[in-house]
Formats: sequence, C-alpha cells, structure tokens
Amino acid sequence: MIRAAVTQDADRLAEVHVSSWQRTYRGTFPDGFLDSLDLDRRERFFRERIGSGDVVLVAESAGEIVAFCWPAPASQEGCGEILSIYAHPDHWGQGHGRALLEAAEQHLRDTGYERALLWVLDSNDRAREFYERQGWSLGSGMKLEEIGGVQITEVCYEKEL
Repeated sequence: MIRAAVTQDADRLAEVHVSSWQRTYRGTFPDGFLDSLDLDRRERFFRERIGSGDVVLVAESAGEIVAFCWPAPASQEGCGEILSIYAHPDHWGQGHGRALLEAAEQHLRDTGYERALLWVLDSNDRAREFYERQGWSLGSGMKLEEIGGVQITEVCYEKEL
C-alpha cells in the first residue's frame, strides 16, 4: 500500500533511511561515517519536514513502512524533483521502489509538473539501472559534493511526466 506519511511515521522513515544508506554506501563512504548516522537526528528531520507540509510517500508491507519517496518542486523552475527514494534493504527487489516512484511521478503530474529530475551518485549502478528501467534518462547535469569526508559526483536523471 502506498500512502502519504504522517509525522508519527518519522521513526520508521529514519530507520529505513539509515539502514539503506549503511547497506548501499558501505565501501563508498567510511565505515565510521556510516556507523555514526544518527537515527534520532534523522527522525527529527522527517518529523519537521512532514510537519511543515512536505509530501513523503511511503510503501507499507504487512502494516510496516518498508520504503519511502520524497517528491517536491525542483530548484529548476517548472520542474518536479524526486529528492530521495529508499527501501529498507530487507525489502529490496520486491517492487516497493517501482510503486513509490510511479506514485511520486503521478503526484508531480497532479501538482502541475510535466518534467521531473533526480540526482544519484554516479557510482550507484543499482539505482541508476533502476531509474533507467523506469524510463528515466541520464541528463547533462552533474555536481560535486563532499559527504562524510569523501568527494562524490552526482549525475542528473530526467523524465517527461
């Protein structure tokens, strides 16, 4: 089931987010950085974002949140953006990401956007293949950031909605 998150979901959103990061980015970021990801801080973040009106979509399985997706307006005018999409590693490959991405795309269409973008680490082949299977195309955008003391490159994917 896909639904909009409520502030009471913040603890589970934090758990999904941190668990996914720790599994996905082991070997990309230092173990110390990944092991220090703070569930309480992430829970506060989600509680504040949802409380301020941001839409975060969640996928439930057996009554438990197993994945989430955060669609929002992009910094690029007239464009929507998928700010994040994560599934708990125990639920990878079960279709929750696909269902969430489709729901997020519909939300962006319903909000009036005809185009969307998202950013992904250039080295995250699993995510990039997933986006491409869902009809997203590699755009020309690229940005450098530092996370956990590591310089990373993010690439932009785009999709006409």
